[in-house]
Amino acid sequence: MKRPNLKGTGVAVVTPFVKGEIDFSALTKIINHLIKNGVNYLVPLGSTGESATLNEEEQRAILNHVIAVNNKRVPLVAGNFGGKNTKELVKKIKGYDFKGIDAILSSSPEYVKPSQAGIYAHYMALEKASPLPIVIYNVPGRTKSNIEWQTTIKLAKASKKFIGIKEATGDLIQATRIIKNRPKGFFVTSGDDEIALPLIGAGGDGVISVIANVLPKKFSSMVRYALNGDFKKAQKINNATYDLHQWLYVEGNPVGIKSAMEHVGFCTNEVRLPLVKMASKNKKMLVQELNKHV
Repeated sequence: MKRPNLKGTGVAVVTPFVKGEIDFSALTKIINHLIKNGVNYLVPLGSTGESATLNEEEQRAILNHVIAVNNKRVPLVAGNFGGKNTKELVKKIKGYDFKGIDAILSSSPEYVKPSQAGIYAHYMALEKASPLPIVIYNVPGRTKSNIEWQTTIKLAKASKKFIGIKEATGDLIQATRIIKNRPKGFFVTSGDDEIALPLIGAGGDGVISVIANVLPKKFSSMVRYALNGDFKKAQKINNATYDLHQWLYVEGNPVGIKSAMEHVGFCTNEVRLPLVKMASKNKKMLVQELNKHV
């Protein structure tokens, strides 16, 4: 099993729409823009990519398109392998064509709020089925259950297929516990742009970013400086861009980043129900802050 290098800046890629349908032309422009501006890997079909509102056929079409456009330039992590039904997810993985994909990102089961034993058993079932490395995704804000740091370490030590975790708790204490106790080669990356820098400072390995859709060069430079130990330069970029985060998330993700991408000319700000477009007053503030950086 080949382990991709997922250190640095990954991007949770938006899914552009036009008149309710996937805009593949815009997706091509976005992918090329991200790679040209120095991001380290791509993560399509996560929550930022609105995978919850895409059917299986649409998800497959997006992955095929990203694989073709990427053309092996950077590692590709498929984000559409989470779910609360372990049996069905295992079935999906066993029957999937993973050609062109380097790893899968799998969020902890949502809604059912399993125990830590249940979370562990769920991931071990995926480990048995998956031919690819697995990135664990801990996002309690969406799943309503936390993967405790002890469970993460237990999984990391149970199988080399678990190559890392996207920690989106915002909890630096928990992340530091994972960093301190992880086995060699297991990466810890931030799932929140706001704490990417302090997480790297604690020994983390980067970020899977939302803001990097619109500021790929600037944000990936910040991460690169930090990973190279130049925290003075990293902090300067972090401080300069920090006020943008609140407007990207004021109405949730990906509502804000879609409006930002529309402003810079990459796609429309269309989202699928139950999401709705950003309110004009908030969009005005977002654009005002974004104009300082583009």
